[in-house]
Amino acid sequence: MDNLTHSLVGLVASKAGLERLSPATSAVCIVASNAPDADILSLFFGDRWTYLHHHRGITHSIIGTLVLALLIPLLFFFVDRLLARFRRTQPKLKLAALTLASLVVSATHPLMDWTNNYGIRPLLPWNERWFYGDLVFIVDPFIWLLLGSAAFLLTSRTLLQKIVWFTLGAIVTFLVLFASNRPGVNNLGAVRIVWLVAIASLIVLWRFNPAKVWGRRIGITAFFVLIFYWSGLAVLHRVALGQATRQALAIGSGYGETVVDIAAMPTLANPLRWQSVVATERAAYRFDVHLLGESNPADFSRHERADAASSPLVGRVLGLRSARIFLEFARFPVARVADPDCTTQTIVQLADLRYTEPGSQRGTFALQLPVECTGSLR
Repeated sequence: MDNLTHSLVGLVASKAGLERLSPATSAVCIVASNAPDADILSLFFGDRWTYLHHHRGITHSIIGTLVLALLIPLLFFFVDRLLARFRRTQPKLKLAALTLASLVVSATHPLMDWTNNYGIRPLLPWNERWFYGDLVFIVDPFIWLLLGSAAFLLTSRTLLQKIVWFTLGAIVTFLVLFASNRPGVNNLGAVRIVWLVAIASLIVLWRFNPAKVWGRRIGITAFFVLIFYWSGLAVLHRVALGQATRQALAIGSGYGETVVDIAAMPTLANPLRWQSVVATERAAYRFDVHLLGESNPADFSRHERADAASSPLVGRVLGLRSARIFLEFARFPVARVADPDCTTQTIVQLADLRYTEPGSQRGTFALQLPVECTGSLR
């Protein structure tokens, strides 16, 4: 998930009761909720393929998350001791309490990341297997709205807090209203209406100071609603996967192929539309599943799998460092040779069909490698 979501989880968890354990709990929770994304530091020691290799790696694993969860409160506790000695006052922070809060909140990061189709590798360094929840799109405005509302109601007392929330709310509202146009997203009008109505209702509710009446129960309720939301998505995902499986079997039968893997993945802010990717022993297919209405069985794209058997030219690039790292990450790797009949040079295009198709420029989700049609790699 995005770091705004992780930060909101940490803040709401603190206000839901953890902040009673020790001073500075809110700061510890926000840092701990984002700590596994420290793997972004790998960008300073390599290129984008270095980052792809390490992203959602050891820092998102069980052992890595545990280590970070223990280090963060130690760091806060150590700084508090130094400041107390400098000021000649008594230390304020409670190490055991901060450690408990950090452990609880740190565990939410890999859990939240597991819910989307990017996946995590929780068993590193012993097992590199990816696990995918396929429930929530990597950016979910409904979760922003739910957790953001709870956090706003619980932390909008001082003038500075109000300014911060107004600024953040304006930025996120701009993104939802004006910067979220994507190909294939067909329900943005409904999302925008829901967003504006919810924001207006939130402002009215805030005027009655609900934090004074309900207190931490607001945060607890927000997490229960989040669990309910996930449960609803899990039911819809099961239905979508069933429809996708039936369509996949029909496609595989038409090509004389056997289905070996299938996924139904969420789309942006539309729980009734899912994207399915199907892998057979020779190819991979991508098509949409609409839970309301009939899907067109003929509306799919087909791509050769990215392995040496698909083409000699493809086989020659798979040993390159960038291709090896890409294949470690890709769940549905496919390949295309730009000019199969070339005589001198062509381009081998690799892509992860979860996100894009060969030939696109989608950052680390696609790769284009020049190759000589005869002789050695360029």
